[in-house]
Amino acid sequence: MLGHPLMPWQQLVADVGLEYDPATGLPYYREIWWSVSRQSGKTTLALPWQLDRCISAWPGGPQRVVYTAQTGKDARKKLFDDQVPIIQRSPLRKLITPAGGGQIRRVNGDESVTFGTGGRIELLGSTESSGHGATLNLGVIDEAWKDQDDRREQALQPAMLTIPSAQLLGFSTMGSDSSVYLNRKVEVGRESAAQDSGSGIAYFEWSIPPDEDPYDPAVWWQFLPALGWTISEQAITHLAESMSEGEFRRAIGNQRTTSSERVIPPVVWDEVQDPHAVPHGDLTYGLDVLRGIDGHDDAGSVAAHGSGRVAMLDQRPGLSWIVDRMVQLTQHRPGRVVLDGGGPAASIADDLEDAGIDVVRLQFGQVASACGRFYDLLADHKLRVRPDQGLDAAVGAVAKKQVGDRFVWSRHASTADVTPLMAATLACARLDEEVAPWVAFD
Repeated sequence: MLGHPLMPWQQLVADVGLEYDPATGLPYYREIWWSVSRQSGKTTLALPWQLDRCISAWPGGPQRVVYTAQTGKDARKKLFDDQVPIIQRSPLRKLITPAGGGQIRRVNGDESVTFGTGGRIELLGSTESSGHGATLNLGVIDEAWKDQDDRREQALQPAMLTIPSAQLLGFSTMGSDSSVYLNRKVEVGRESAAQDSGSGIAYFEWSIPPDEDPYDPAVWWQFLPALGWTISEQAITHLAESMSEGEFRRAIGNQRTTSSERVIPPVVWDEVQDPHAVPHGDLTYGLDVLRGIDGHDDAGSVAAHGSGRVAMLDQRPGLSWIVDRMVQLTQHRPGRVVLDGGGPAASIADDLEDAGIDVVRLQFGQVASACGRFYDLLADHKLRVRPDQGLDAAVGAVAKKQVGDRFVWSRHASTADVTPLMAATLACARLDEEVAPWVAFD
């Protein structure tokens, strides 16, 4: 239909997932999941599935399809940059033009592709309420490994309740032990496949077994279904040599990994440690606080940076000490105090200013830039950090929260208090350049 034959693994998923009861005309499987390694054609299999809904004569008339990725930005990119051009190069191109009765809308909040048949592909943000409202015939969940909850499914399923022919498609490469949503789907899917009831959930997985050598080319040819079709052995060999073992096992072997592989590698952190590191010159103080959740008490951390030297100055439980401590520090060594203007520390920013302290409140995009900058400074050995037990613990426990193509340190997904790391990061933020505010679409 689109000029590209399906690979055997894709054909198998389509043949089974689209089986229907000839007596009722309804699909046997209401939920279909597949998991393969990266760049194996997961998303390209979903596109003809969506198109089938939009141009074929399904029960109930024109079909509504909702496509989701981990963020609205990711979904927009995949729909308009990857999928729409494929349609435009196919015999179906006229159906999405005004002349053919269709339309492509790129208006933020109303992104969609409408076909001359009346079928429609829409995008969904990652908020729980985004999908509520109109009925839904096909829901698509792409890159499920990044989800730590089931908000996308909860946004789609209620709109499908009254549609007998509705289906939910989910697909992803495996994640880590923090991929809570996908891991649950994998367990349920494997159990369903073992039962082989012929209805309900259809689950497909291609992954290298844990007891096989993921670096053996003979093993690749057994378990990587796109190898020899769209991926070459030479390309896999290159990744085996350039990726960390954990990421290679996850992305290529399609194996679930643990989240114990540190975001900041120990060798990088060890190389910047310097017991004689004392911030000097123009000082910048970083301040971050943790509000008590998940068993943690309120806590705060203060770090200083100057001339490429970073040092922790204070870490304590509670928050009442912070204003007096910052007054003491800035009176002794003047400098600006930098904090996350949208984070927990924002609640004490006014008190700091009332005490005569120069406060810089970073917007979200600036915090993301600060996190990326701190990581790069470490990797390039452009910082010297005075050893500190609390900062070491934060670096060892921190998790990233991916937002579009950038990230911030996650206060809640990390396994320990990361305020020391966030304070150090904010202290190193680049304040002598304009950083355009980055606004999340979701």
